[in-house]
Amino acid sequence: MLVFSCSGAADVGEIADRAARRMAGEGLAEMSCLAGVGGHVSGLVESAKGAAGCLVIDGCPLDCGRRSFEEAGVRQFRHLRVTDLDIRKGGATVDDETVSRVADAAAALLAPPERQ
Repeated sequence: MLVFSCSGAADVGEIADRAARRMAGEGLAEMSCLAGVGGHVSGLVESAKGAAGCLVIDGCPLDCGRRSFEEAGVRQFRHLRVTDLDIRKGGATVDDETVSRVADAAAALLAPPERQ
């Protein structure tokens, strides 16, 4: 399982990035490079296409990560948007509690169907 995250300048981008890093640190997924997919780096695009599962965590409704995947031709992935969790861009508290909330929601998306 691979996780790719927004790392944008907004607070919700930082939260997305920290949540993905937390998931990787806990062994729930391997973090990979969203910028590489967006830049059409062949090895990273092929890794995303061939992964058992991919999750893209976007910070806000601009959905840069989702759009990067679609533009690179990666069609099989799950998607989570931080702002869909009632976390407001420009007013979010970047702390362990908020990051945990996003990481937990993201991990639930990667769980096998019988555990969802």
